[in-house]
Amino acid sequence: MKLLLLEDDDATRAHLEHALVVAGHQVDTCTDGDAAIKLGLSAQYAALVLDRMVPGIDGLGVLKQLRAAGVRAPAIFLTAIDGVHDRVEGLDAGADDYLVKPFASIELIARINALLRRQPANAVVTVLRVADLELDLITRKVRRAGQPIDLQPQEFKLLEYLMRHAGEIVTRSMLHEHVWSFHFDPQTNVIESNLSRLRAKIERGFGSDLIHTIRGVGYRFDEVA
Repeated sequence: MKLLLLEDDDATRAHLEHALVVAGHQVDTCTDGDAAIKLGLSAQYAALVLDRMVPGIDGLGVLKQLRAAGVRAPAIFLTAIDGVHDRVEGLDAGADDYLVKPFASIELIARINALLRRQPANAVVTVLRVADLELDLITRKVRRAGQPIDLQPQEFKLLEYLMRHAGEIVTRSMLHEHVWSFHFDPQTNVIESNLSRLRAKIERGFGSDLIHTIRGVGYRFDEVA
């Protein structure tokens, strides 16, 4: 399972990361709240492990922002604060569990595993996210960096397919068959024209490109060029 670990103490972070990797998890780590929010919005995590007291936005603020953005991954707070009010505050912010320092790494692993067991194996994904772009499959709304983007039906369908295959190479024939439902025709430019309009809407005025042309192969949807 892929986990996000927010912990600013170098020794603690290294120790927990090692323990979680040994337990079979993939771990992305960060040391401040801003980085945690960026990671939390750019990737899908099975669980969030958040230290309460970190530089910049604290763990509580991180979770509030991620929950407001629609991130529903279960979260556990790590903290030296042991007051009832603080625990209630964390749970009210959207946390699923609370672990007070000092603690044994095996207890953290056990609590994470318990949280993961609560998640239905066939949970339906209703929101797709890549970087700061969000596509809601229920409301049919698209936002980037919080700004609404108006798409035509075919543009929405094209974006949905690309986001479902984020990080993968998608060929023109795959797009023809799965987005337009007809077999590859090398004479048509329907893909290029739709991609051009889509790029203008989701990339122009934003900080980075998301649709990358892989010359002679196809396309890749990713925040990394």
